[in-house]
Formats: sequence, structure tokens, C-alpha cells
Amino acid sequence: MMKKLLSMLALMTALGFGYASTTFAEDATPVAEVAVEVAVTEAAPAADALAAPEDAAATAPAAEVTVNKGDTAWMMVATLLVILMTIPGLALFYGGLVRSKNMLSVLMQVFVVFSLVSVLWALYGYSLAFGSGSGLVIGDLGKVFLQGVTMDTLSDTFTDNVKIPEMIFIAFQCTFAGITCALIVGSFAERMKFSAVLLFSALWFTLSYIPIAHMVWGAGGYLLDKGALDFAGGTVVHINAAVAGLVGAYMIGKRIGYGKEALTPHNLTLTMVGASLLWVGWFGFNAGSNLEANGGATLAFVNTLFATAAAVLAWSVGEALLRGKASMLGAASGAVAGLVAITPACGSVGPMGAIAIGLAGGFLCLWGVTGLKKLLGADDSLDVFGVHGVGGIVGALLTGVFTAPSLGGTGGDDFSIISQVMIQGEGVIITILWSSIAAFISYKVVDMIVGLRVSEDAEREGLDTASHGERAYSL
Repeated sequence: MMKKLLSMLALMTALGFGYASTTFAEDATPVAEVAVEVAVTEAAPAADALAAPEDAAATAPAAEVTVNKGDTAWMMVATLLVILMTIPGLALFYGGLVRSKNMLSVLMQVFVVFSLVSVLWALYGYSLAFGSGSGLVIGDLGKVFLQGVTMDTLSDTFTDNVKIPEMIFIAFQCTFAGITCALIVGSFAERMKFSAVLLFSALWFTLSYIPIAHMVWGAGGYLLDKGALDFAGGTVVHINAAVAGLVGAYMIGKRIGYGKEALTPHNLTLTMVGASLLWVGWFGFNAGSNLEANGGATLAFVNTLFATAAAVLAWSVGEALLRGKASMLGAASGAVAGLVAITPACGSVGPMGAIAIGLAGGFLCLWGVTGLKKLLGADDSLDVFGVHGVGGIVGALLTGVFTAPSLGGTGGDDFSIISQVMIQGEGVIITILWSSIAAFISYKVVDMIVGLRVSEDAEREGLDTASHGERAYSL
């Protein structure tokens, strides 16, 4: 009797457990099946748990490509910021530095050069710099006229399997090409024919900007493969443009009255406004080069802020020591010097390294527009080489120093300052030589076709009326 009661109790307990399982987890696997699965798992041969890596890789699902709306939105904003730093930022900065009779000519040159290069970028520039080709010096014409580019095609970022729309990458890089060619305008301001400016810009963009951009940033590029660090364009943009401008200053010759008359800026208020817009827009230039809205972008953002502020202080202090007074023009020039110097380093150095680079850039660029300019003997009208050339070189070399993890940088455990500085130096030398040769050829071709310089009468009258039939200010 007792045995029968125990058997019935066990049966009721089992039925009750099953009912409870069904009530709280309707899709749950029956207990008996779970027990069987556990038993099978426990009995599985240990060899199954140590399957060959290739077998595991073959059965593992492919990583999903991610296109983040935040990254896309940030890249659109960054692209707009770079356009802002060119038009009106650079245009006003340059325009205020020339004489009033040449104000509109500088605005026009920056405005139209940027527009011209933007069209050329879409036609063939993007394909040769960032297309499917992987040559050491140049890409290919696989994406000429942007063929194959749609709303659905994607570009890589610095994170595996994280992409952004290719169209916004094209637009972002287009602004870099445009501002680089516009920077050169400052070296030959107030004396070069408008047609010559445009023809030169098209030739130099093709012969110098595209190859340097591919070598530094493009797939298979020589300097990229060597390990050169240029986060946002110290070599590609600033050294490249500054060298071309210096060559032009030599080949076109000095302005009438240079060294004899006071060729002073006509509106430092506009120059300060332009410098401020450059500083604001540069956050898109540097932080946007991270291609994602993440911690890397914030590092570049913070470094751009601190380095620029440090350079303003350095230039102001240096100017006060040299001349007894710190000027508004000096503070604005110091800001640009700091922006240039931190550009190649902004994504790989720490904030303290950024401040050190800014201080060095401010002091050395001040020397660049004073002592070095006298040594070179060229009429670099708006000190493009003194600021962008010197600042770019300083920043490129110091990138190799402050990227070291021991100095707060993001370099790996095996990072070598000496080795990296050597690589950075190679990039600087290649850029200087390549740009100077390309610029010399471009200026020569332009001189043979349309001539480089306006007539003496036109230069004395001013390029606003002589070249464009307009005046910046009513008489």
C-alpha cells in the first residue's frame, strides 16, 4: 500500500512540474528533452570543442557592415565647416590683408578657384586620388566622372565594418582639394592675371595635389605604406600649397613698390573675422578627418582647440618681445599657425602634446614671416610659406615625436620616435620636391599660354577694376 502511495505522489509531482513549466514558458523545451540535451552535451567528445580554426571561421557569420546615421550627419556638418573656412573664412582673411584696390580680386580668386577645383574633383580628381587604383603615386580612372558611385556605395572609415556613404566622403575630400589650391592665391596676390590663376590652379591640382593626396591617404600610396602620419593634411594641404606659392612668388616677381612703399593691410577687422571663421571651420577640417563621430573625433577637436590657443599666445609673446607690442594681425596669424601645425598631429597626439606643438608653431611661424622671409627674398604677399610652409613642416615632424605613448600619444608599444620622425621627414622632403617641380612646370605652361602677370598700369590701378570692373568700396 505504501509503495502505491509513493508512486502516485511521484507521478503527481512530475505532472505538476510539467504544468508549471508550460504555464510560465510556453515555448520552453520539455524537461526530459533538456536532460537529454545536457547529457549529450556532456558526453560530446572534447575534440569537438577544439575544432580547427578554419572550420570555425567557415561557420562563423560574416561581420555586418554598419552605416551609422550619426557618422553620416557629422561628416555632412564637417564638410560644411570646411566650406565655411574657405568661403568666406580664407577669402576674408586674405582680402583684409591686401590693399583696398585689390580686395575683390582676392575674394574672386578664392571663390572661383574653389569652384573650379570642385568640378575637376568630380570629373577625375577623386578617381585618381581615392578610386579603385592602388598605385604608389596615383590611382586610376575607374571612377572618372564618378561612375559607379550611387547613394548606396560606401567608403571605409578607421573602424572595421563601419562605413559612411561614399558621396559624403567625396564631398569632404573635395573641400580639401579646393582650399589647398585657394591657399596658393595668397603668395601672388595683387599682381597675377585672373585667367592665369585659374589655369595654374587646374594644372597644379592635377600634377601635385592629386599625387600627394594619393601617396599620403590613398590605397597603396607610397607614404601611407611607409607609415607616414598625416591625419588631416600637413603635407597634402599646407606644405604642398606653401611650396607652390613660394615658387610662384619667385617666378612672377615682386609687387611694384615692394620694399620701397608701405604695402599695408587695408582692413584688419575683416582679417580677424576671416581668421575666426578659419578657426571654427578647422574643427570640421581636423575632427572630420576621423570620418566617425566617436572618441577619435573628440581628440582631434580638443587638440585643435588647445594647439591654436597656445599658438596665439606664443605669437603674441614673441611679437611683444621683438617689437614691443602684440598686434591683432599677429594674434590672427598665430591662430592660423597653430591650426596648421596641429593638422597632421591632431588625431594621434594628446592634449599636452598639442599645446607643445601649438607653442612651437606660433614661435617658429613668427620667425617664418620675419627672419626666414628676409632670407628667402621673395615677395610672398600674404606669407603663405612663412605660416603654412613652416607650420606644416613643424607639425609634420613633431607628429613623429608626440605620437609616442610615453608623451601622451596614441602610438603602439613598439613606437619609435626616431624612426617615425625619419618617416615624417621623408614625407616632408617628397612633398617639397614634388610640389616645387609641379608648380614650376605649371607656371611655365601658363606663362606661355596666357602670361602670368598683369600689366604695370593694371597693377597700379588695382586688380578690382582692371580685372573685374568692380570696386570693393564706393569712392
